[in-house]
This record gives sequence, C-alpha cells and structure tokens, in this order.
Amino acid sequence: MERGFKNYSTVISLFAKEINHFFSSLTGYLVMAVFLVLTSLFLWVLPGTFNVFDSSYAGVDNLFLIAPWVFLFLVPATTMRMFSDEKRTGTLELLLTKPLTDFQLVFAKFLAGWVLLILALLPTLLYVYTVHELGNPVGNFDSGATIGSYVGLLLLGAAYVAIGLFSSSLTDNPIVSFILGVILCLFMYVGFDQIAELKWFGVADLFLYNLGINEHYTSLSRGVIDSRDLIYYFSLMTLFFAATQLVLKSRKW
Repeated sequence: MERGFKNYSTVISLFAKEINHFFSSLTGYLVMAVFLVLTSLFLWVLPGTFNVFDSSYAGVDNLFLIAPWVFLFLVPATTMRMFSDEKRTGTLELLLTKPLTDFQLVFAKFLAGWVLLILALLPTLLYVYTVHELGNPVGNFDSGATIGSYVGLLLLGAAYVAIGLFSSSLTDNPIVSFILGVILCLFMYVGFDQIAELKWFGVADLFLYNLGINEHYTSLSRGVIDSRDLIYYFSLMTLFFAATQLVLKSRKW
C-alpha cells in the first residue's frame, strides 16, 4: 500500500509539472486563446453559415462543428513535446526510473493535456448563456443536444490527446510529432468515413463508419448518451495508451 501511495503521489507530481509547464510558457495560454478567438470569430463576427445571428434558430451547434477541426491542430501542438522533448533531452530515462508504471506515466501526461482542453472549453459556456438569452422565448434552445455535444467534444479531445501522446513517443523531434499527430487525428476523425464512401466494401461500409471518431461524435451531438459511443472512445484511448506504452518499453529492448 505504501508503494501504491508513492506511485499515486508521483503521478500527481508529474501531472502538476506538466500543467505548470503549460502555463509557465506560452503553450497553455496560446491553446486557449487560439481556440476561443477562432470559435468566437466564426460564431459571432464573420458572416456565413456558422454565425449565430445568421441562423434561423438559437443554438450553438456550429461551435461543435468548428471545434473538432480546431482541436485537430491545437491538440498535437499541445502534446508534441510531451515525450519528444523528454527523449531529446534525456530526461525520459530519469522518468522511467521513478516508482511508477508506464501506464501511470502516460496517464499523467494525458490528464494534463486533457485538463488544458477542458479549461479552454469552459469559457464557451458563455456562448451557451448568450444563446439561451437570445432565444424567443428566453431559454428556447435544445439543451439536451448541447450537453451531448459537450460530452462528445470532451471525449473527442481526450482521444486526440491519446493520439498526440503516441505520436510524441515515436520521435525526439517535436515538429515531426506535431505532423504525425495531425495526420493520425485527421485519419481517425474522417479517414474511415472517406474510405467507406468509396463503396468498395459493400455491407462493411457501416462497420468502417463506426471505426471513425466522427460517427460517434455525431451520435452524441444528438443529445443521447449511447453506451456504444462511450465504449468506442474508451477503447480508442486504450488502444493508443497501449501503443504508447509499447513504444516506451521498446527502449529497453
């Protein structure tokens, strides 16, 4: 039990170190600022299909259409240094000697990246309040779909972080890590959809759609929390957690 407590303390320390690193440099502030500026511009300033005032009803649906594409670049930018810098500077070996498992090491870094995304999303609740007040009558908007969309976006962000960590573990070059992260996140988001659209696989098309993030993200955005979607996201994160741990273990071979 004493060893488990020490492991727990080490995980918390590593998590705190990552969060402190985000906010002691420009990384954390840039991620939050870029996300909020881009979504605000599309939703409230720039005319077009995404603008709330140009819509025929009160809702923040367009936020959940824009956010996955913004996260597609911001998440790999957040995670690209998490392992690549450790490998480049030689501190990864020191981390691996600490009293924690590979899973705990990956989880601490994952949790830090995910918390940063949650902090970036919190100010968007102001968008929801504004739309709530703009409704006619006040409060006339689909709260169920909004809650489901937030759940979907949080899980999508978590999946992106897990993918970004795997990309970072493959190289000691942050730029290469970023590019790999963007490509893998893009493929997992819409790649399987594009393959299914080719109509080469017959009845397997539905199976291919279900392998992609977009199908499950869209499902949650309808406001129904389906256990199949939750299982998909946790399975995807588990897959990339395991792949990252395998890369870390390969350094000992």
